[in-house]
Amino acid sequence: MADFAELITGYHRFRDHGWRVQRERWAELSEGQSPKVMVIACSDSRVDPAQIFDTSPGEIFVVRNIANLVPPFELGGGRHGVSAALEFAVTQLEVPEVVVLGHGACGGVNAALTRKFAGARPGEGGFIDHWVDLLDEARDRIVAEHGHGPEATHQMELETVRVSLANLRTFPCIPERESAGKLTLRGAYFAIAEGVLHLLDPATDEFRPA
Repeated sequence: MADFAELITGYHRFRDHGWRVQRERWAELSEGQSPKVMVIACSDSRVDPAQIFDTSPGEIFVVRNIANLVPPFELGGGRHGVSAALEFAVTQLEVPEVVVLGHGACGGVNAALTRKFAGARPGEGGFIDHWVDLLDEARDRIVAEHGHGPEATHQMELETVRVSLANLRTFPCIPERESAGKLTLRGAYFAIAEGVLHLLDPATDEFRPA
């Protein structure tokens, strides 16, 4: 596992090799960006969208948070980091596709299922609890059907994608662009242990290997 000193060593490798090889590309990117896909992913250190999709700088616009969640459209409250990134990607960059990427072994899902931080104060788990409570309704359904075992965890990991897709459609800018054929929403799930990407089939609401 890399500490900060090793990150700086990595930067020098990048500067001496990666940056020099793509110097023209970096010069082009310094003038602006025009990604075609926004990816909403988890902050988990094991799930890097750029690595999973093997992309180059400038190709995807990424926002990452605990459990790859999108809050519903709201004018009050304080959960607007994702909303601001979404608004920028959709209305300013005009990306034609938005992907919600869930993953296996998600700590945020575990926190939602176990309610580990329920009642905790901010700074001691309270912020986490208030964030993953976006999954409360889904949690109740899944626990009622699957209990608290591995299958419940897996189903909850998939459900984070469905919940976020549903919440995306509460933003006025999303359905109007979908109906005009200017925007497509996609769901995906990366199984860490197997290294397999699954895509959500909108016709069946089931995840299938890509």
